[in-house]
Amino acid sequence: MGILQDRLAKYTLPQQYKAKGVYPYFRAIEGKQGTEVEMGGHHVLMFGSNAYTGLPGDERIIEAGIKAMEKYGSGCAGSRFLNGTLYLHLQLEKELAEFVGKDDALCFSTGFTVNSGVIPALTGREDYIICDDRDHASIVDGCRLSFSKRLKYKHNDMADLERQLQKCAPESVKLIVVDGVFSMEGDLANLPEIVKLKHKYNATIMVDEAHGIGVFGHQGRGVCDYFGLTDEVDLIMGTFSKSLASIGGFIAADESIINWLRHNARTYIFSASNTPAATACALEALHIIQNEPERIEALWDVTRYALKRFKEEGFEIGDTESPIIPLYVRDTEKTFVATARAFDEGVFINPVIPPACAPQDTLVRVALMATHTKEQVDRAVAALRKVFCELGIIK
Repeated sequence: MGILQDRLAKYTLPQQYKAKGVYPYFRAIEGKQGTEVEMGGHHVLMFGSNAYTGLPGDERIIEAGIKAMEKYGSGCAGSRFLNGTLYLHLQLEKELAEFVGKDDALCFSTGFTVNSGVIPALTGREDYIICDDRDHASIVDGCRLSFSKRLKYKHNDMADLERQLQKCAPESVKLIVVDGVFSMEGDLANLPEIVKLKHKYNATIMVDEAHGIGVFGHQGRGVCDYFGLTDEVDLIMGTFSKSLASIGGFIAADESIINWLRHNARTYIFSASNTPAATACALEALHIIQNEPERIEALWDVTRYALKRFKEEGFEIGDTESPIIPLYVRDTEKTFVATARAFDEGVFINPVIPPACAPQDTLVRVALMATHTKEQVDRAVAALRKVFCELGIIK
């Protein structure tokens, strides 16, 4: 055995949790994503999906993907930079830019590669990137790939953000990168105050709208639109793998920024372009959420109901303002056990442990879809209350 294999063979944490029967990952779904699914012989309520609009199984989206494959084939066999650009890509970029209120947009093959490619392409060695300490892993990795100076501020702490800005050279670029909706806790960035600091310190703002698109704002345009601050935000990022029922991502900004990124973002230039089917599915989902406002209304109706029910039953849910509802456990072992027992009770939820959260903030994450019913919420709340009471998490 080589040195590398010998070192990695010592990593046995997954095996330990498998031996205890509480390993919660890589469980296969036997069919389309929906509010109820079959998994490993279990029929469970699906409260672990980011499909906020409830569209992954929509027949119109499936048909759009099929037609795109019939016309363009299964893939592009090259990057957008070279032979991998289709009319579909250009159409989706044009409509996304209009949707989020920017001049232009670029589509990437995944949401992760948007952040990991855009962030290091924007700033130089004498510039600064400033992030919330609960930003998504893709933002963290984008910062790690940058040659710029990297600063963090305490979660949603505007006084600490200002302290970090005060450390920056006035003549340098100061890029503030923040999640619009924080993916584990469900709370929102304090965008109005961030914008005030932008003007005070001549900074630039990039907002990750992965969990905001299809949820917040007019027609689901995101948190920037929700706060009425689209024009104040310089770059808006989004993903297709949640409300847009596909895979991929985009960045939208003014013409000068997009022109630079089109020729300098390495994950865009050196990645194969998104498949015809994935692109067509995202485009069709974008049309649906704009033409069916009742879908987002249904999402918020069931979200408000679920928030009320979890509070009534004594769960600790933090400061969430979204369809992401954290149920705090504050113990890693119990978090895994609660996830496994919930599954046995017919509810699929996701465990959140470090590094996705601080060690003292472990939780199970409940996520709502527009297609969930209040009756399904009640069933989930009852099952989860039983599990949490048995484990002594709530009384």
